[in-house]
Amino acid sequence: MKQANAVRRLETEVVRVTEWQFEPGAETGRHRHGYDYVVVPLTGGTLRLVEPEGERDATISPGVAYSRKAGVEHNVINGGSQYLAFVEIELLDRAG
Repeated sequence: MKQANAVRRLETEVVRVTEWQFEPGAETGRHRHGYDYVVVPLTGGTLRLVEPEGERDATISPGVAYSRKAGVEHNVINGGSQYLAFVEIELLDRAG
């Protein structure tokens, strides 16, 4: 497995910002999101998502953000032949 590079850009009590950098074929590894989050692509490309329901491809475009709810489980893979990067913004719990 070729590992994607995660660079923490900011972390406060309410938000965590991570830049994910993927060479072709690189992946995050299977994980579950504990918080709602927003993804802002820095490059365009194809994400291969390996989810409990199966695999699917998603095309991302620079600057076209999307959000997901906590609880998402997947492995994210650069399914294309070009370098790929996005910023993930996790919305941390405010209580506690």
